[in-house]
Amino acid sequence: MGGLRRGLMLGAAGTMLVAAGLISAGGASGGTTTSRSGATHAGVLLHPMVRLVGTSTSTNPPTEEYCLTNYGILCYGAPQIETDYGLPSLYREGLDGRGETIVIVDSFGAPDIRQDLAVFDKAYGLTAPPHFTILKYGPVPAYTPATPTATGWADETTLDVEWSHAIAPGANILLVETPTAETLGVAGFPTMVSAENYVIDHHLGDVISQSFGSGEATFSAPDTILGLRSAYENAYRNGITVLAAAGDTGAAYAETLTKRHYFKFPDVGWPASDPLVTAVGGTQLILNARGVPVAPVRVWNDTSLFEGPAAGGGGLSTVFTRPSYQDSVEGVVGARRGVPDISMSASVSGSVNIYLSGVATGNGWTQIGGTSEASPLFSGIVAIADQLNTHHPLGMIDPALYAMEAAHDPGIVPVAIGTNTVYFTTAGKTITILGYQAGAGYNLAAGVGTVTAPAFVHELVQTVHQVGTNVTYSDSPTTFLPVG
Repeated sequence: MGGLRRGLMLGAAGTMLVAAGLISAGGASGGTTTSRSGATHAGVLLHPMVRLVGTSTSTNPPTEEYCLTNYGILCYGAPQIETDYGLPSLYREGLDGRGETIVIVDSFGAPDIRQDLAVFDKAYGLTAPPHFTILKYGPVPAYTPATPTATGWADETTLDVEWSHAIAPGANILLVETPTAETLGVAGFPTMVSAENYVIDHHLGDVISQSFGSGEATFSAPDTILGLRSAYENAYRNGITVLAAAGDTGAAYAETLTKRHYFKFPDVGWPASDPLVTAVGGTQLILNARGVPVAPVRVWNDTSLFEGPAAGGGGLSTVFTRPSYQDSVEGVVGARRGVPDISMSASVSGSVNIYLSGVATGNGWTQIGGTSEASPLFSGIVAIADQLNTHHPLGMIDPALYAMEAAHDPGIVPVAIGTNTVYFTTAGKTITILGYQAGAGYNLAAGVGTVTAPAFVHELVQTVHQVGTNVTYSDSPTTFLPVG
């Protein structure tokens, strides 16, 4: 899988200690690095998510001030994120995703997700989703705390469910659990694709959020990717919106599961790079306790915090050519598919709280970031737009996003600060992977920008009706050539 995860536990004196039980993936843990603050981080490849564990077993979530004092980062709850994106005014209109279903696809699931969502909802004054259904697609094994892979996916599932619900509290949630983990290359993708096809064929949801991915160059050949796309083609034909996290390693991508090695050239993750998928990148929000910005939104980049790649994914596909909806930004993407399309909150320095229980360690309130946060956040926005669209799913929204950007619609907020350039150390040498700079228009660090929800959802519905959902593109199944 593309992306990274850092497991950190706070020591008694506030120092950050490696928590072996929290370092997990579909394989062995990676190497450790020491940050400038002296904190030791152990990183492994999992999926687009970064975790800082400052666990509190209280049912009361930590405040921004508490996180800053004790963990050295900002952390946000549902009211702050809702306020920043302007959602309360939509809720007052009765627009909260009611009547729509958000589909979350994760391996293994989380052992106590129903109870954990109830704690999360009570803490933030949210009502339970009208329907919360768990579909086990295949022989999903019982949760075993000693299995690192399962623990990591419990984190992921909890983040996806709680924060899609926080944005669209009236929407139904369908959690699809699969019995195989996606790691690098093909791995669990066939089962995930099959599960998504099942959901689409049986009309079980309106928007699908995927917080997983793998670098294009981790596949044996482009043809391998092209053989895994059936769910996205199916969703496109059936008018279902599909989202994917753009990745957590900036312009770089890990070459090995243990994350000891990165490609020494830029890479992007698939399925985010698929022309039939909306790629969701990462931003950093700097908010006060009321959810009011105290600084402009910027591209998420915590590489200096982790002393290794930790930033919103973005760049140019080596598999897909420029889709028709990106013709308006040809000057940026050239002849290739550019990623991301749009961005939402993902920073670890401005993380979100989740409530997680039933795992080996780290039970309670935990701080998480990464584009695994951004994708479910945006799924809630899409669900609200679907509700506004007289309860009809909008389907492929990328043509509308780029038309809105070209028209300078106020629902899209430019992200003009930051970069997804990252660095890593190998054999004692620091390697920098040059990324892309944010800017006033479309860029390969933040896409078209981020959203202010009240204007965005109305404009999105109107624009989909104006420009349609048709997409043309081609693939180039020849060989992988580093871009840039």
